[in-house]
Formats: sequence, C-alpha cells, structure tokens
Amino acid sequence: MARVLLVDDDVDSLSAASDLLQSQGHDVATANSLAAARSQLGNSIPDVLLLDLILPDGNGLELLDELSGRGPPKIVLITGHPGIKSHIANLSGPAVSYLTKPIDARDLAAAVRTNTDETPIEEAGNHFGLLVGEHETMLAVYAQIERVARTDTPVLIVGETGTGKELVATAIHRASGRTGQFVPVNCGSLSGELAPSELFGHEKGSFTGAVRRHVGAFKRADGGTLFLDELVEMPTNLQPHFLRAVETGSVQPVGSEKDEPTQARIVAATNRDPEKAIADKLLRQDLYFRLSVFPISMPPLRARRTDIPLLVRHFLNGLRRDGAERAFSDESMRRLETYHWPGNVRELKHVVQRTLIMSDPGSAELELPAHFDSPFAGATQQGLEAGRTIRDVERELIELTLAHFDGDKKAAAETLGISLNTLYNRLNAYRDGESS
Repeated sequence: MARVLLVDDDVDSLSAASDLLQSQGHDVATANSLAAARSQLGNSIPDVLLLDLILPDGNGLELLDELSGRGPPKIVLITGHPGIKSHIANLSGPAVSYLTKPIDARDLAAAVRTNTDETPIEEAGNHFGLLVGEHETMLAVYAQIERVARTDTPVLIVGETGTGKELVATAIHRASGRTGQFVPVNCGSLSGELAPSELFGHEKGSFTGAVRRHVGAFKRADGGTLFLDELVEMPTNLQPHFLRAVETGSVQPVGSEKDEPTQARIVAATNRDPEKAIADKLLRQDLYFRLSVFPISMPPLRARRTDIPLLVRHFLNGLRRDGAERAFSDESMRRLETYHWPGNVRELKHVVQRTLIMSDPGSAELELPAHFDSPFAGATQQGLEAGRTIRDVERELIELTLAHFDGDKKAAAETLGISLNTLYNRLNAYRDGESS
C-alpha cells in the first residue's frame, strides 16, 4: 500500500477521497492549501502526491517547481477542467498524470497504485471514468457535462448510433452529485398497455396480472437521473402524460388517485433529427422544447479521427484476457484512421474485438482482415440511392445486420443501437406486410 498526500481545498472531496483510500489500506495525509502541503512535505515525502491545481493560496504547479526533483515518485494533478491535459503535459513533463473532477472511485484507486507495470491513468484519455477522446469536439462535450451536471436542467443528447450517448448521460449523473440511481429506459420498449406502468408504476390489482405494487422508472430515479434513450420511439399517446410528470415533478401510478412527488433529473437521447420527428408527428413539440433546454451534440467518429488510436488502445486494454500486449500494425492503424465508420465508436469496438478473436494468439501484432467493415457500410451505401423509401433502407439495414450475426437478434439490436423489443416489432411489421 502507498503513502499518499492528498491536497485539495474542497472539504467534501478531500474527506471522501481520504476515506476511500484509507479503506483500501493506504496511509493518507491531507492538506487543504499550499502552505499545509509544504508543511506535510517538509516532514516526509509520500509515494503519491494527489494535488489540486487551484488552491486558496496559489497554484499546485508552484509546489512542483519547489520540489525540483526531490518530490514523490508519482504525482497526479487534479483539475476541474477536462481540457487541461495538454497544458499539464507541457508544463509538468511526462511523469505527471492527471484526474478530472468529479473523480471516479476506480480512477482514484488506479491513480495511487505504485506498481511500475500498471497502465498510466492518462493512457486512454479517460474522462469521468467513461469517455475516451482528446479531440476538440469531445473536449467541448466534457465542458458541457461539467457545466450542466450540477443543475436540475433537462438535457437532450443528439448523435448518430454508436457515438456514446448513454455514456454521456451516465457521466452527467456521476458528475451531478446526486445520491439516487441512474435509471435507463429504452423508449422503444415502451409499447402497449404496460408502458404507463413502466414509467409511472402501478398499484396492486390495478389491472389483470398486477399481483403486487410496482414502482415505475420515475420513482426509481427519485433523487437520481432518469435516462430516456431513443426518445423519438416513445409512443405518442404516452408523451402528454410524460410531459405532465416532467412539468409537475409528480407521477400518478396506474390504479392510484394520488400524485407522488419525484425529483428525478431527466436526460434524454435520440439518434434522429428531433425537428423532422416533430414534422412526422412522432414527437410532440412541447415535449421536445421541455427536454431540449440544454442540448449536447455528440460528434461522429469520422469527425474526430485523431481519437481513433486512443480508442483502439482503450478497447485492447479492456478486451485482453491473457495479459499479453497486443497492438495493430502501422498499416492496419492507418486503415482504421481512414475508414468512414458509419457505426461510429461502437463499430470500431466490434472491429477491434473481431480482430483480436481472429488473430494469431502468438503474435503481438494485430492485422486487420482484407474486409473489416460491418453491415453499416454496405447498407449505408445502398441506402443513399435515389428512389428508395426510408422503410426499405431500414429493413435492408436490419436484415443485413441479422445476416452478419447469423440471426443473433440480441447482437444485431446492440449493433443497430435499438432495443431487442424494437427489433422484434420491426420484424413482425415486415412479416405482416408480406402476408397482407
């Protein structure tokens, strides 16, 4: 275990981090200012120095200058600004890593490890313990998360399939400081008579099969975050009731005559154009306005190609099981960086995973197959042909994806970014259309 000096002027953060590290067996000393840190360092040099950049009596970098080579073997700077990494690298040298507030417990635990064989915390550009990327478009997303997280403002995340919208929603929840649960709901699965029950709950005996009281998603997210994925897929007859719940901060379970208050924070996401969905009568305009107070736009992977090596390394680290270091050849990496990635980050992860499975386990160098593109590529190319209906393009994409995964509907639904229930509904609709 390590001897750690934790320097931070945020009393709550200091206490929480100290308690966590002590529970893991580390010897932790704390300081809430540069002066207090200097005093601690005058007594002994710790194994790890966790240092906040902004302190009441100066900047944490001043302390690094004063140490001038006699400091701890491991230094981790703490910052509330996600875009600071490049500046830290220039000012502090490659031996100094960083953490971004709010600090995830797993990242904090990794930061104090002193084993020289560990993976550096900054290796994959991990933000909020979830998001990988250093492109300016992603730094803008991190800044938006920082600004909105501590508010109660509804957030609407818009982006193509596979760009990481649920990860952003989770990051907002983590950064919010809310003590309640993060409750994800796929709106594509809210269909039929059970939809109101899933969102608002129901009382025992309120309908056939209601053998016990059920707490809906709104109440489960009380004090936390309710994440609505595939917002445009929400049944239109349910949208007025949902809007009322958002506006009043209360829900009425099915079979009850009383409203129940809830303080769930709403984050929604869609991979479709909301304004077109409104024009097509799929999304109520008033609901859209209510949920889009703070929009976040997720960039497609083709717009941030410089993040591809970071993402590949992140996926390789997460997927390896035998401890062996694996890496793509230079030629394969160039192919990954120039591909157009219609399935975005999710597609990239699948390509990395398939390559690992198919590669020679005795070789440290990974080679892409001659054709590595997923069903997204062929379907996208054909779908752009003039004269084809949206329904035909959608059907072809689904059928190509199912064929690619040998009929595995769960894998196909995940790749397409839709719920399994939505996939079944689409397939049933296609069969009904053929039999009519």
